[in-house]
Amino acid sequence: MQTDQLLILTILAATVGMFLWGRWRHDMVAAGALLACVLAGLVAPAQAFSGFGHPAVITVACVLVLSQGLQNSGAVDALTRIALPAQAGRLVTLGALMGLGAFLSGFMNNVGAMALLMPVAVTVAKRLQLTAGQVLMPLAFGTILGGMTTLIGTPPNLIVAGFRAEAGLGSFAMFDFAPVGLAVALGGVLFVALVGWRLVPARKQSGVEGFESGAYITEVRVQQGSKAHGMLLREIEAALADIDAQIIGIVQKKVRLIAANPGRRVHEGDILMVEAEAAALTDVLSILGLKLEESVKPDPRKDAHKADGSDTPARENGIKDTEKVTGKQAATHEKSADDGEPDTKAEADTSKLSGDVVLMELAVLPGSPLSGRSASDILLRTRYGVNLLALSREGQRSMKRLRSIALQSGDLLLMQGPPESIAEFAADNGCVPLAQRELRIPDKRKIWQASLIMLLAIGGAAFGLLPAAISFALGVLLSMVLRTVPPRKVYEAIDWPVIVLLAALIPVANAMQTTGTADLIARFLLENVAQGHAVVGLVLILVVTMSLSDLMNNAATAAVMCPIAIGTAAALGVSPDSFLMAVAIGASCAFLTPIGHQNNTLILGPGGFRFGDYWKLGLPLEIIVVAISVPMLLWAWPL
Repeated sequence: MQTDQLLILTILAATVGMFLWGRWRHDMVAAGALLACVLAGLVAPAQAFSGFGHPAVITVACVLVLSQGLQNSGAVDALTRIALPAQAGRLVTLGALMGLGAFLSGFMNNVGAMALLMPVAVTVAKRLQLTAGQVLMPLAFGTILGGMTTLIGTPPNLIVAGFRAEAGLGSFAMFDFAPVGLAVALGGVLFVALVGWRLVPARKQSGVEGFESGAYITEVRVQQGSKAHGMLLREIEAALADIDAQIIGIVQKKVRLIAANPGRRVHEGDILMVEAEAAALTDVLSILGLKLEESVKPDPRKDAHKADGSDTPARENGIKDTEKVTGKQAATHEKSADDGEPDTKAEADTSKLSGDVVLMELAVLPGSPLSGRSASDILLRTRYGVNLLALSREGQRSMKRLRSIALQSGDLLLMQGPPESIAEFAADNGCVPLAQRELRIPDKRKIWQASLIMLLAIGGAAFGLLPAAISFALGVLLSMVLRTVPPRKVYEAIDWPVIVLLAALIPVANAMQTTGTADLIARFLLENVAQGHAVVGLVLILVVTMSLSDLMNNAATAAVMCPIAIGTAAALGVSPDSFLMAVAIGASCAFLTPIGHQNNTLILGPGGFRFGDYWKLGLPLEIIVVAISVPMLLWAWPL
């Protein structure tokens, strides 16, 4: 063994040990490993940070941004309702989600498939009362399993096909991988959906997302084309029962009704007073096609004929009707009126801003000048350019219109507007910010834009029109232009510790290949264990490939193992096809670490995982993969 090989093995062993120990953050350990390789002369200083420009790193960063765009627009919520059973239990839901991910991965970049379904997994986790990681890891593994079913499903399959062609045997066809790949994918999905998900550590992330503020009272308007139009109140309440929301009043033809008859029919233009948790407001709007009253632009032609039952005339809210509002971004303000007054200050303030606004929870402090005053009294839009979307008053319920409710100390206000304006309002009126909320108000235009951008990016990569990194980067640029992800929020959508981890370890993995260490390990095992037995050699090729793929880039692993597989088959006097297929399976099955596959890396931050969490589900899954794939390889590709 040469000195450089001994050094890289020592550094790699120490790195994996520290990853498993968990004492330091994973990106710190990865950076230490990279610098150790540079100091040891295994990585040239000029190439030390080349990983930050690697296509895999760029792809992961861009995928995170595009995924955020799908979340912000409400596309995720729509996809969840269409593709997944709404009332199914954990088994059916996890199986359906993993099956969908596996199917998509067979025909598109599996990183893109993961990005498309990752926000859906987070939503599903909340419904199933699981942590995000308990659904994200099964989904990640499902998309990895699905990628091995077709030629274009994953890069290792293309590399294996290329080596077969170079050996003079012709390239594998599109569905040559299906007999073995489908059996492995089906077996893996069933295992994880039935039993495996229980092995995923239940990690929770800390932050304001865990803040509980009680139920809000807000107002929603029945718009043209809304599903609620023509429904009875009891039917609406039944539709909202599963999300713990209830109708507490209705404004209909100038009349405000408290505890209205459940048999009353709801019509276009009616205003429903809803009590719901902040997190449930999105579902309230999505399920019935409703709009927040503060987000509805009144029709001047109808103002004379349709009153809303309040003490003030109808007015514009300063938010364009076609644009979404989220917890961290929303649309631009336009000229509005509050209680009949021109909104000159709001118009002036927002003209200086980029158009991004936030939803912020404010608590009304004792002695606040807001006490006893309503939103109409304060002239929120005229003075500050902000909107009061909802109010939470623990233990009490007011039947007054939201804009006319007298505020009290201890109230929680869900405010919407530019962050500077909300800060000014809070400072002037004795309020303290509590938490910035994620509230996705569905917007069909934004849903179509975000979905189309993602599909175009995936299509460009899947059909070979553009390299994956370029295709996804163009998608990010288009998202910024169309503001499905506002420009100043792009960098907040990227999990930077994960990016540093991946970028730092790419040169380390390359050092394993350039020093011949990976080749040395594989040949040692084959020569000393197989000892002339073809089936044992096939199993070793599969296991060694899987082991290397857990530590190296899967494409690099396939490139290292393909020549060894062909040479081993020639030495044993058998067909190389089964050995090459074993490399394809093994290179795709990286389930033990977060660095073995980009999909594993993607869920590291959102799932709150540690480096050592993956093997608990990954190890039994890899054993199942070996148990299924070996007999299938011998059947489909006889030695």
